[in-house]
Amino acid sequence: MKKQLLAICAAFCLMLTACSTTQTAPQASTPESTGSKQPEAAKVELMISAAASLTDALTELKTSFETENPGTILSFNFGSSGKLATQISQGAPSDVFLSASKKDMDGLEENQLIDKETRQDFTGNALVLVSGASSSPGITSFEELNNPAIKHIAVGEPETVPAGRYAKETLEALKLWDSLSGRMVYGSDVRQVLTFVESGNAEVGVVYSSDAAISKNVKVLATAKAEWHKPIVYPGAVVAATKHADAAKAFMTYLTSDKGKEILQKYGFQ
Repeated sequence: MKKQLLAICAAFCLMLTACSTTQTAPQASTPESTGSKQPEAAKVELMISAAASLTDALTELKTSFETENPGTILSFNFGSSGKLATQISQGAPSDVFLSASKKDMDGLEENQLIDKETRQDFTGNALVLVSGASSSPGITSFEELNNPAIKHIAVGEPETVPAGRYAKETLEALKLWDSLSGRMVYGSDVRQVLTFVESGNAEVGVVYSSDAAISKNVKVLATAKAEWHKPIVYPGAVVAATKHADAAKAFMTYLTSDKGKEILQKYGFQ
């Protein structure tokens, strides 16, 4: 009996030893994927401060530029060139300035607020007299603006709107500015001038030929002679304070490329 009991105890001990030495097989580790996607590089956002007359052309150019330059996004701040230049001089964020006049660009260059090495004239324009598409103002030239039937003449504010400055130069050349000053309706930019005529708030207005070209609600009555005003030239440049100089320069290169010129010409620029 004792022998049997000893045998049972020995067997039980062997079982306990076997259980304690048995190891759980380690679970197979999941291999890390070697083809995992790397995070996309952050896109560069360029702020383009541009004359209001460029609105439609640059909106189209944005699409083609971003398609060819997927790492860059264009944002726009449209307005009168004078106000945009003031904003830049006061430190407003901007990477590129596209002006409708040399005067406003000159001011920034004199104060070293643009990279003068990147400055270039990229397009031009003409000055036209327009009326509502269905109206009959009774005149067909700038010289006839003193007609008493014309009670409201829309022009840009000469101090800040290049188109208004060119309009003033034209009417001064014709010796009409002083006599017509009481009929002037001033716009904060050339697109507002166009709106005044389209809405009938002014019988006629003075805008760029590119503005008249994109509106179905106005018609051109006359084109100002080149000798009546200073040349209408659009200079562009990279802003000195930009943090994206390479991308800004790439945009300027695209703007002056054959594709850029094609888009500008499509919208009436010269």
